[in-house]
Amino acid sequence: MQLKTGILIALNLAIVAVFFFLLRKPGRLSYYANGRWWLTWLSVAVITLMDELTSVFYAPAEVFRFIGGSAIIFIAFTAIFIHYMTTRLVEIAEILEHHGLIGGGVYSFSYLVLGPMVSFVAVASIMVDYILTACISAVSAVSNATSFFTPSPHTIIILVFGIIWAVAGLNILGIKENARVTFTIFIAAAFIFLNLIASGVLAIDSATVGRIKDSFHQTSASLRQGGWTTGYQLFIANVAFCILAYSGVESVLQTAGLVRSWRETGKAYIFLACTVGIVTPVVAALVLSAPIDFHKHEGDLITHYATMLNGIGFGVAVAVLASLALIMAVNTAFVASSELLERAAHRYGFHWLIVTNRRQSLYRIHLANAVFFSTIILITAGRQETLADMYALGLIASICINMGALIIYRYFMGTKEVIHFHTSRLVTLIMWVIFVSCFLFLALKKPHGTMLWGTVTGIVLLGGFLMAQKRAPEKKEIEKGDNEMEMILYLAQSAAPDVHLIFRRSREPAQEPPQDNVAYITFYSPRAGIPPKMAPNHFRLPLLKLSLYHRMVALLRVVEYEFADRQIVVHLGWPLSSWLDRFAIGVMVFNMMRLPRLFPHFRFVMSYTEPPPSAESPHPLPPDAAAMP
Repeated sequence: MQLKTGILIALNLAIVAVFFFLLRKPGRLSYYANGRWWLTWLSVAVITLMDELTSVFYAPAEVFRFIGGSAIIFIAFTAIFIHYMTTRLVEIAEILEHHGLIGGGVYSFSYLVLGPMVSFVAVASIMVDYILTACISAVSAVSNATSFFTPSPHTIIILVFGIIWAVAGLNILGIKENARVTFTIFIAAAFIFLNLIASGVLAIDSATVGRIKDSFHQTSASLRQGGWTTGYQLFIANVAFCILAYSGVESVLQTAGLVRSWRETGKAYIFLACTVGIVTPVVAALVLSAPIDFHKHEGDLITHYATMLNGIGFGVAVAVLASLALIMAVNTAFVASSELLERAAHRYGFHWLIVTNRRQSLYRIHLANAVFFSTIILITAGRQETLADMYALGLIASICINMGALIIYRYFMGTKEVIHFHTSRLVTLIMWVIFVSCFLFLALKKPHGTMLWGTVTGIVLLGGFLMAQKRAPEKKEIEKGDNEMEMILYLAQSAAPDVHLIFRRSREPAQEPPQDNVAYITFYSPRAGIPPKMAPNHFRLPLLKLSLYHRMVALLRVVEYEFADRQIVVHLGWPLSSWLDRFAIGVMVFNMMRLPRLFPHFRFVMSYTEPPPSAESPHPLPPDAAAMP
């Protein structure tokens, strides 16, 4: 007993020293630069951590109820899997920053890669999660706080409303104050959880070790039963049940607009992997290997375990922490949903909604969220069971959209545009397959939740389609572009016997000085914005409904008709990316091989670099400035 007391005292002194070091310098949580307040990676990480931390209080019991002793293994595996997946979210953050799309997370990235309609599916999925996070967490916070007495239903509703509007007020005060309050609760959580883990480790005996070994044997035996298809189905089922233990992990990407760089997002995810990514599986392993009657303590498993270790006082402290963590989960829903709605409102011109107060708070969005969350609570009378199944579907759907969009982006773009940080495309594909499998499993397992999620998504899609038809920002980007006749008129001024068309990517240098018989052509996506005009003979053509290949063919037909009396030379760049990095190059080359047959009188040149054209050359070859279009 004395040894345990000494170890806990030393542990708490060490925690005090760590937080003293973190807080002794100003600017650890927020700082002022370029006319606004910014959060540090630590603040963003802690805001998300408080959301993830809530799962510790319910995930072990829920997972154990579905998969038994294998929960110890699969909660740990899912922790590694999910937090390794966050490297892809860091990659997405850099891509968004490269394109000037700060914040918005899955919505901004799906909009960039897949277009407005899929982005509305992402909005529906992620907003369903935030709504449920706020409502369920508020109700659960009250349930944990009142677990020692029985209040009336009206009192519970009033307390839930109080939590929602208090958190709304905290967000209206500004993100700086929000970060301070959240970090204060994080300090309390660090003390309680580290003492819980240390006490649990000191309480390990041979029976505990035996139960952990049995979990390994049970997991191994179940996965080896039947063929590989049966094993994969069981693997997917177990992972799907454990994913909710790490819900909220996407919130860092969603709130990337609160930090100055994607590198801050990367640091935040490393912090989460080293904290909640370790705490959750360790606590789950300690609790699930303890001598507890799980059927009697499904609702208060962690609190009961804490009481077993250090008495009722420590159990009460854990229950209070559970309530505070759940309140901070409501806060995460407010912060992340406001960033999501701010990006959507900015894109579609609803500027009245994103007006900020003098504390840079999106107070109108926060007030609207508070009203909406309160309405949901009233409609459901504080009971969220009918909507709970939607939460898992929305979470996994948003992750599937993120991973799928990243694969498609890399398929077409390679790593050319993002040179600082990129991950393995093959591993991303494997992750996407696993997440899609989990989504299909849950969709079949929870048909009622699937129907509700599909209904909400359909309504958002319909509203988004009608809004995009009238307020689509792509229209302005299309209007900024050039057209084929401008290029034709430019080339028609030349008396040279040949015309050179150089298909090039954006942001690559054009030939200097420009020649009147040379045209640089860039096809751009209106969703990504028009690239800068690099030279007078650089023509930027919007890529609309036609594919890139068919758009090129249509352009070449016009050139063929207008310059029938001249030699047409078409220049295509040769990309240097690896085949694994850009599978699309095979498709592109195959399409390019069809062009000489369609235009037998044209001359096609594919090269990486060429010397500058000389006056003596009958057909000068301007330097290639492009990777394959």
